[in-house]
Amino acid sequence: MTLHPAPQEFTPEEIQQDHILQFFHYAHLPEALRNRSKPFCDLARQIIDATPRNPERTVSLRKLLEAKDANVRAFVAASK
Repeated sequence: MTLHPAPQEFTPEEIQQDHILQFFHYAHLPEALRNRSKPFCDLARQIIDATPRNPERTVSLRKLLEAKDANVRAFVAASK
């Protein structure tokens, strides 16, 4: 599957190594959701840059993604 537009936050090689990174992409979202998603992508970038690749890093990225998703859902629910 190809994301359009392709994520700019991570290289294709990084996404191939850590598939979860594709889900931190936010450029395709409406502005309000982009503003809520971007800080989580930024933190994922810091984790990738500062933490050796191992199972615990994968867990931290998964939990960060869960937090991002919950934050976006909370905003959407409050907007209705």
